[in-house]
Amino acid sequence: MIKVLENPLYYLDNFHQVLTWIGDRYDDLLTAEERDFLAAFPALPQASRALFVRMVMRKGTVFRASKLVYAEIGSTHEAARPLVALGLIEEDPALDLDQLFELLQKPEIGKIFQLPPHLRQLRKADQLEALRAQYEGEHRYSGWYQGSGDHCYRNLTQELCDRLRLIFFGNYHQDWTEFVLSDLGIYQYEKVDFSPAARGFRSRRDIDDFLALHRCHERFIEGEAPADVIRDLPPCPADNEWLRSRRDKLTFQIAQHLEKLADWPAAHALYASCNYPGARARAVRVLEKNEQPRAAFELLQAALQAPESEAERQQLLRMQPRLARKLGHAKPAPHAPAQPLRIDLSLPPPPQANYVEFVVRDHLTRADAPVYYVENALINSLFGLLCWDAVFSPIPGAFFHPYHRGPADLHSADFQRRRAQQFAAALAQLDGDQYRATIRANFAAKAGIQSPFVYWEALDPALLDLALDCIPALHLKRAFERILADIKANRSGFPDLIQFWPAERRYNMIEVKGPGDRLQDNQLRWIAYCATHDMPISVCYLQWAA
Repeated sequence: MIKVLENPLYYLDNFHQVLTWIGDRYDDLLTAEERDFLAAFPALPQASRALFVRMVMRKGTVFRASKLVYAEIGSTHEAARPLVALGLIEEDPALDLDQLFELLQKPEIGKIFQLPPHLRQLRKADQLEALRAQYEGEHRYSGWYQGSGDHCYRNLTQELCDRLRLIFFGNYHQDWTEFVLSDLGIYQYEKVDFSPAARGFRSRRDIDDFLALHRCHERFIEGEAPADVIRDLPPCPADNEWLRSRRDKLTFQIAQHLEKLADWPAAHALYASCNYPGARARAVRVLEKNEQPRAAFELLQAALQAPESEAERQQLLRMQPRLARKLGHAKPAPHAPAQPLRIDLSLPPPPQANYVEFVVRDHLTRADAPVYYVENALINSLFGLLCWDAVFSPIPGAFFHPYHRGPADLHSADFQRRRAQQFAAALAQLDGDQYRATIRANFAAKAGIQSPFVYWEALDPALLDLALDCIPALHLKRAFERILADIKANRSGFPDLIQFWPAERRYNMIEVKGPGDRLQDNQLRWIAYCATHDMPISVCYLQWAA
């Protein structure tokens, strides 16, 4: 239930929580600057601390005092004085024209620069371009805007605070809003019993390597030359898998960019140097594009001896006949996967625009055989509810702050192996009837708590009961085993619909394809797996009747 925050200084309390957490767990990894900040900040006056945190949590680093008005802080200018004295913020900073325009409104721009009528009518961006050539260099805010009656401040420690946020969360995609969303009850997190020693970074080198990777990623996104970015990629220690995986992902992304530029040698060198899923198959394809079919075929044949995943094997088998033909080899024996049942429908177009999945759902559903649109939600949720304790096992390196949506190593190659005993115990329940009670109990007890598998918004008691009554335990076990085999790849690709026959205690999964649509690779893999294991699955091809 969403609640109203009664404490107006909730954000300051959350910031102190982060500083305390970091001080308790990471003191030996901190720089002198970071350690000095953790020691000095709590001694500041409360209003000054609150103002600082407000600045840290807002976009940008330069602010006008008139935009930093908060009842719980009082006078912004007075609260800023201790921060200026300590060197955390700067008063009346030097700004260039772009930075100044970020702070000003259009009427102020017209007044300061005495714009003629034809320039006052322009958009701010056009006014900026019109003035840029006349106003080069930097000036103090008070020099730009004399007599404004306002103060201006620059946060000098934003980079330091971003670094502390990284140390706390272990990533850059979580930010200060996590605390607010949790305090408001919008997000709920599983309470994991981890030791005070649990932390995301083991050494200062881990932190510095992560920061270097992040900077390289930003430079790549901003369009810097790939060769310059690659040169500055940190090596990352071989024994730190999650840092290595981040480096491999960025290397793969740069290689894809080079492939689009048709720089085949550079793209192949990067694909060959990283272990990111799919890199080896792309290396084969790049060799083929570079008119090296023999080298491509040799790499393909070696990869087929030990494919990294079902997805790679699928891609390799697709390329194999073409490369064999180029080399004059005999055509490989075709691979014929098990075929699902085909449903052909011809229906009148709906009176209003609608998704084809919903049109088919509404057409097929009956009182005694309801059809639900579930796609990836149902099977993943059943897996997450049954294996809740295994997923949230407090093993080293999995959890290191209270705001985890799931284990930090979720996509690591050894995720299942590190929890083999817990997952074996969970799946063993499918050999009897205990799994039903476990799933129902977690559905009730964990309702709304963040999980990488459970789609709470898609579940209700009626759907849960139908699934547990109509899907055999053996079929659930087969689906869960495949999810565990490759979580990143196999959490998606499930059929759109599921139909239940409660009286007969059976079900059928249905993938829907509209006119001109075709099955995607991950859908083909799930369809083949289900057909091989006698799990009922169909593909429905919908055409609009004339």
